[in-house]
Amino acid sequence: MTWQEQLKKFVNSIERLERYVHLTDDERAVLEKNRTTWGTTPHFAALMDPDDPNCPIRKQVIPSSLEQQNRYGMEDYLIWKENRATAEVRPDSIARQYRDRVAFTVTQVCGIYCRHCFRKELVVDGDLELNFNVDEGLRWLAEHPEVRDVLITGGDPFLLADDQLEYLIRKLRELPHVEMIRFGTRTPIVLPQRIDSGLKKVLGGYHKVPIWINTQCNHPKELTEETAKAVFELLGCGVNVGNQAVLLKGINDDVETFRALHQKLLQTRIKPYYVFYCEAAPGIDHFRTPVEKGAELIRDALRGHTTGLAQPMYVVATNIGKIPLMPDYYIKGKNDQEYFLQNHKGEMTSIPNVPE
Repeated sequence: MTWQEQLKKFVNSIERLERYVHLTDDERAVLEKNRTTWGTTPHFAALMDPDDPNCPIRKQVIPSSLEQQNRYGMEDYLIWKENRATAEVRPDSIARQYRDRVAFTVTQVCGIYCRHCFRKELVVDGDLELNFNVDEGLRWLAEHPEVRDVLITGGDPFLLADDQLEYLIRKLRELPHVEMIRFGTRTPIVLPQRIDSGLKKVLGGYHKVPIWINTQCNHPKELTEETAKAVFELLGCGVNVGNQAVLLKGINDDVETFRALHQKLLQTRIKPYYVFYCEAAPGIDHFRTPVEKGAELIRDALRGHTTGLAQPMYVVATNIGKIPLMPDYYIKGKNDQEYFLQNHKGEMTSIPNVPE
């Protein structure tokens, strides 16, 4: 099945969903009343456990009654997070938290409408309306030579046609101040068929302005043979692939799953990059863990238990940028002569304390 056929058969109705799972009464009741955008590709839907409503794939796809609870989510979260209410005049397509890099939103269409999406107000709920005019964004970028790094995001930008992506990449490479282009896309995970000969032609070849991709994989079950082949094809184009997981309660917040996820990512040739604390978007309280959980999982599941290549940075994304959430578990003390260090087994050692 081609990627276009996958999208034509998008699983976004009760009838289509029932080809993959046996709905619980609660799931059916929520879906019958649902007014939000939901659904995913047949490829990803086929990974759901047909009989387990707590399946980690299923919980990312099917709307839940828990989305009506909102104790911790911020009102107008995306306006706050993407600095859309600041004095700087920018088109809707440009979000900015740093001086030298921006997020360039080019679509709000996805291959999966994640129930935990931080752009939920825009992409899933439809409460926020923005105009993602690509040429308007390109004109703004041309006028801002301080921007050296552009992250193309959405929605999912890889759902644009090949000629649209080629145009976007070419126009960005024509800007002398742009040094790198990044794409945020879940297609290697939910729609690996998208990595076809046409896309590889658009992305491939040696260029002085390289392309990097970050995907989002949250559970080892998402890493299929099709995904592994798609990533290998991307690497063959000279495009590196990283992962930005989201820490999700009941999905990947236990040691065994967290370790398996990061080991299998490397096995699939995807470099773990970030683990994000679940953001303060409205209606996703049920996915949030305590803030400390991510750091504890890196300590207990990864550090010393598997290669350092598998260790991501644990951060929270905010209106002032990404902030690491890693406490210091390993430096246990110091004096004028030395630092006292502890490893993952609780064993102690020391190194010299070197003054400036």
